[in-house]
Amino acid sequence: MSWTDERVERLKTLWSEGLSASQIAAELGAVTRNAVIGKVHRLGLSGRSKPQVQPARPTVAAPPRVKTATSRPVAQSQTASRPSSPVRPITIGATALKADAQAEEAMAVAAVAEIEPPVFEKVTILSLTESTCKWPVGDPGKPDFFFCGRKSDVGIPYCAFHARIAYQPSAERRRERDRKAAS
Repeated sequence: MSWTDERVERLKTLWSEGLSASQIAAELGAVTRNAVIGKVHRLGLSGRSKPQVQPARPTVAAPPRVKTATSRPVAQSQTASRPSSPVRPITIGATALKADAQAEEAMAVAAVAEIEPPVFEKVTILSLTESTCKWPVGDPGKPDFFFCGRKSDVGIPYCAFHARIAYQPSAERRRERDRKAAS
């Protein structure tokens, strides 16, 4: 395919109307999106107008925020109970699945936090050893930053509590996500 004068003029017109490179390629036929992008670049075209009709973007509800563990244990009466069924955002397609997966992961982390709130040893980077938990707590730029410091499991850098947060089995999450998508 060669760029004839008519095709170049049609490209310029479509580009100025705000069509995407994919749309222009489909309109011209026998040309790829990358060829359109290359030609636009070589011609030095810019300053496209916005298309008249913007495609609607689905809105996604933010996943619930997970409270981080504090340095002191929380009494049982102070813990919030988890809802029996998570709130699902009303969205379309893969965006909904992604939001659901994020919400489920956040709830899984919250569930782990409810099981065993850690009591930190509060160690600095200089006092970390091979057998201490290296889970960072706080903002590294602040003077009150520290590492968990509890005894870590053999072969991993975290204590049992933080390992459950850091190492979530991806195969289980994927199976659960696929099962929910099918229903």
